[in-house]
Amino acid sequence: MPTPISRRDLLQVTASGALLAGCASGSRDPAAATPSATADAPAGPAAGPSPTPGQGAATALPDQIEHGPRDRAMVALTFHGQGEPALATALLTEAEKAGARLTVLAVGTWLDAYPQLARRVLDGGHELGNHTQTHGDIGAMSANEASAEITGCAQRLHKLTGSQGRWFRPSRARLTTPLVVRLARQAGYPHLLSYDVDPLDYTDPGAGQVRAAVAAQARNGSVVSLHFGHSGTVTALPGILDDLHRRGLRAVTTSELLT
Repeated sequence: MPTPISRRDLLQVTASGALLAGCASGSRDPAAATPSATADAPAGPAAGPSPTPGQGAATALPDQIEHGPRDRAMVALTFHGQGEPALATALLTEAEKAGARLTVLAVGTWLDAYPQLARRVLDGGHELGNHTQTHGDIGAMSANEASAEITGCAQRLHKLTGSQGRWFRPSRARLTTPLVVRLARQAGYPHLLSYDVDPLDYTDPGAGQVRAAVAAQARNGSVVSLHFGHSGTVTALPGILDDLHRRGLRAVTTSELLT
């Protein structure tokens, strides 16, 4: 059995923490929720090959996970799933050449347009999760609207793969509101997946700049935010993986990082 992750190994979200923007301009600043005493409630099987941690590990995770244990030489490369299928397929292929396993947080409308990509992700040994149905500003939505964003994508994932996936990542913000945390938990996602490394690849700064930003920010336990649909990210990926390998860091799924 793996050693349970202690709370001090994970960066906790505080009530005064600013919510940094991701995938879009703008940010939100409500109080973040504290970890739930019922965080070990089952969320169904993971949409991917990674094992599910035991209850001891699950209860140690905060509501919004920004990174994994700092004493493990692993990094989770996570991808916001939308964009042209050819770019997504090229990126997955590059990862597989290097033996890397990714976590893909899919947008529901993307799955509607390209349903074959859900199976392509899983067949490559990667992990698949939920990044809302339409990628709107979920933190600014009403409870009903936000719930529909979470459950809409979850239903599509389940229909395509038999599982809604283990991870939910909110759209348009790195950290989200207590309301969204609560709604995600009700939908079967006890822990939301944030990140601690953001090379801003969605702004298309160029492959070299994306690679350099990941190299400068990533360390043991990091969760890196990257995006499908950007050719610079595809071009940067082999170099990113080379840099991690030289530093002794393995690119694994989020579930592997946290197990």
